[in-house]
Amino acid sequence: NAGSFFKNPIISLETFNKVKENHPQMVSYPIGDSQIKIAAGWLIDQAGWKGKRINDYGVHINQALVLVNYNNAKGSDIFQLSEDIIEDVWSKYQVRLEREVNVI
Repeated sequence: NAGSFFKNPIISLETFNKVKENHPQMVSYPIGDSQIKIAAGWLIDQAGWKGKRINDYGVHINQALVLVNYNNAKGSDIFQLSEDIIEDVWSKYQVRLEREVNVI
């Protein structure tokens, strides 16, 4: 694994209030007066990805920010997993995750 795969997203106060309305337990940290940092791990966990395993790769059972190659997965498998997580979190929370690792 490469450690934390996703950055904690920073969103506007307006977007935060919309998401918080349906998810009052969301983990967040204020950044100034107009932006909020949301815990990416919380979003991924709540979306149901934490501990999910697909063949030889998946999301770590104890840390939703860590994507794991358990055996013989390809880099393309891990990349597709990250894409699936990004799309799923967007569809559920309208918050766009960004990869922290460099993918080439």
